[in-house]
Order: sequence, then C-alpha cells, then structure tokens
Amino acid sequence: MTPRLSLGLRARLLLAFALLCVVTAAAVAGGLYVQARNDILQRTQDAAVQAMTSRLQAHYPLPSAAPGPAELDEIAAVATDQNSFAVAVYREMHSPLAPSLAPPRGRWRPGGRAPVSDLGMISPELRQMVAGGRTAWQRVVRQGEPFLIIGTSLLITEPNRTTRVSGIEVYGMRSLLAEQRSIDELAASAWLTGGAALAFAVVLALLATRGVLRPVRELGRAARLLGEGEMRARIAVNGSDELADVARTFNNTAAELERHVKQLREMEADARRFVADVSHELRTPLAALAAVADILDEEAAQLPEPAGRAARLVSQETLNLTALVNDLIEISRFDSGVAALALNEIDMAELVRATLRARGWSEPVHTELPPAVTARLDPRRVDVILANLVGNALRHGEPPVSVRLSADPHWIALEVRDHGPGLDEAVLPHVFDRFYKASAARARSEGSGLGLAIARENARLHRGDLTVTNAPDGGAMFTLRLPRRAPDPDGGPE
Repeated sequence: MTPRLSLGLRARLLLAFALLCVVTAAAVAGGLYVQARNDILQRTQDAAVQAMTSRLQAHYPLPSAAPGPAELDEIAAVATDQNSFAVAVYREMHSPLAPSLAPPRGRWRPGGRAPVSDLGMISPELRQMVAGGRTAWQRVVRQGEPFLIIGTSLLITEPNRTTRVSGIEVYGMRSLLAEQRSIDELAASAWLTGGAALAFAVVLALLATRGVLRPVRELGRAARLLGEGEMRARIAVNGSDELADVARTFNNTAAELERHVKQLREMEADARRFVADVSHELRTPLAALAAVADILDEEAAQLPEPAGRAARLVSQETLNLTALVNDLIEISRFDSGVAALALNEIDMAELVRATLRARGWSEPVHTELPPAVTARLDPRRVDVILANLVGNALRHGEPPVSVRLSADPHWIALEVRDHGPGLDEAVLPHVFDRFYKASAARARSEGSGLGLAIARENARLHRGDLTVTNAPDGGAMFTLRLPRRAPDPDGGPE
C-alpha cells in the first residue's frame, strides 16, 4: 500500500496562501488584461475607420463612375495617411501605389494591375461585405506583425437623391505593432504584478504560520514534558485570541494535574511508609508467636483433638503471617529504592540444584542444566525468584514441572513450566501484579499474592526481566532472563 504524502501545517498554510494569491492575481490580472486589450484595439479600430471614411467623404463627388488606374491611384492617395496605406479596387483593377506608400516587401503587392485576389491579405469574406456597400474591417497577422484592414465601398448619389454602390472598393491597411507592444507591456506588467503579489502572499504566509505554529510548537513541547513527568511544564500566554485560550486551558489543566499527582504521590508514600512501619513493628511479636507456635506444634499430637487442631492452625497461620510480613518488608525495600545486589560468581546449575534440594523438590522437578554456565549474580535473590516460580508451578500447575537452563555469551535464561491447563488470557497481563490471585476462590493460605511481584522486582534489579506465556502444548511457562554480568551495586559497569 502506497503511503499517503502528509504535508505539515506550515506547508499547507503556505500552499493555501500561494494558491489563493495565484487564483486571485490570475483572475484580476487576466480580466484587466482582456478588457484593456479590447479597449486599445477598439479605440484604434474606431479611430482608423473614422479617419479613412472622413478623408474619402472629402473626395466626393467622384470624378468618374468608371475610373481608370489614375483615378484609383488618386482615391487611394486620399485614403492614405502617415500611419497607413491604401489601395482602391474597381472590378479587375486596383490603383498603382506610389513607392513612398508601398508597404514593406512581402506584405502587399504594390504597383501595376492585378486581380484583387493577389492582394492576399484581404479575405474573401471581407471583400464580400465591402462589395455589398458596408464598411468592414478585420485584424490579420502577417510575418508576425499585426495589421488592421479596413474596407469600404464608395457610393454614388443619383439625381433623385437615391444612392447606389459605385463598384469602387477602398481598402486601408494600418499596422498594429505599436498597439501590440502596448498590450505586451500590459501583459508583462500583469505578470510582474502577479509575481509580486505571490511573493507578498508567501511573506504573509510565513508570518502567519510563524504566529500560529510557534504557540503550537510550545504546546507540543509542554505536552511532551508533561507526558515525561515534568509537572511544572507551562506555556507562556500572549494575547487574547483562541491560541491564548488554549494556552490558558493547558496551564490550568497542568496545574490541576500537578496538584493531583502530588497528592497521589504523598498518599502513596504514606501508604508505603505505613506498610513498612507496620511490617517492622510486627516482626518482634511475630518472633515470639513463632516460638510459641513451634512449641504448640510439637505438643499438638499429645493434646485432645479439638485443642490439637487449634494448635496446628495457630502454628500454620503464624507461619503464613510471618511470610506475609517478610514479603511486605521486601517489597517496601524495592519501593524505597534501598534494595541492593550482593554479587558473586556462581555456577547456575549448582544454584538451581541447591534451590530444589533445600525445599525438597528434587524428585518432582525435571531439570535440563548444561554444565559450566557461570554468571555474576546475587545468589540469594536468584534463589528467591526460582523458588517462587517452581513453588507456583507445583501448587497450581500439573506435573511434570521442568526447569531448563540455556545461555549465550551475554545472557542466561531459566524456563520453568508445568503441563497444566495454563493461564487464562485475561489473567496473563496481571500475573505479576501485587496481591493478584487468578482465582478469587483460592484459599488465603496459598500465598500473599506478592511472590511473583517480588520475583520480577529481583529480576529487574539485575537489569533482567521475568515473563510468562502459555506453552503451545499446554501449561504455563515462566522465562527468567538475566545478564551474565549484572551491574555493580553502585550502578556502574563491572
């Protein structure tokens, strides 16, 4: 699919201004040009017709109704002035022209007797109109030069005051070169005016786009800073137009957003501080409760059944509460940014075996652990991650549960999977959320809902990540990716 060409706001404004200017200038200049051209030619034409007919009227009455070459030459001389020349035609003859009146070579055939058709520049239509007693004219171009040809027929007045056509036709020819030059100068002026108007429109468009785009750019910059968390981003308000209203609205919105974000951050900090304080305060009494619970657990077998069951319940709930408090303390360390890595060079296969062996999971968990895969990591935190993943797979999945280790020069990967039904697609995005449980019916004793959240925080502390997917052949698969050389605790490279 061909991508659409997208013009920016500046280009669209410039194009709109330029197009408007070109259309307007073309319409105005074209209309003025056509009107001025027609006026110039019409005035020249009317003046030439009036001048020739006036000179011919002064020649009346005609010396002869059947003139010869000399009389035709005399009539042509009367119709000729300094700006034109003429020829008188009677039947098959025309007047011989004097050399001083002859047109430039090749434009009119001078001298002698010849058929009128040899005059070339006089069209049959014009001669037909003139032969009918009318005065007519036409504009022609000969060898690139414009001419005006005027034809009129001389009339004879009878004694009874009636007039008839004498058969003598007079044709005058006047060059329109001066008028054409004036028209060309007018056209050049129109083009220059249009070009100047276009340049002026482009300058106006640049000024307009600058005035419009500068606030828009400021708005975009401030919105980008606001999106990046800079709550103090504001826009300078200039003027009282619509863009100023937008700037004021943005500033008011940003101020309200900053206030709400500040309140939320304060509430979040208070909540985290409260959780951390409560967790620390609970450790001391829980230590005492744990000691008592251990004694009750040892004596539960010797107590009557109701008392023994109560003693075992107290012991189990004390252990669960202790685990919850420890998880809350751990997550509060991540929130406060005090969690740190204690890096050591470790053999990954040995670390996985030690984790499974310490919890009694060596038998039910199948492993694929290639030898000689070493990494510089925090062994305690990797142990916590692996214990959470394998424990979840054993509790909520179906056997067999497997742990597979793979590595490349820069990264190691641990895959923990089971062969159960897998996780619902709606659950996958929330697996690592705090206190999230896939099933609301799951017993409270099955966990605090913080294990996977702590596991992912530990992975990210190593600059790695922890993800989950459903395996193609069934079961949930967690993938832990860690760099083989985790960053030093001070944040710099190793």
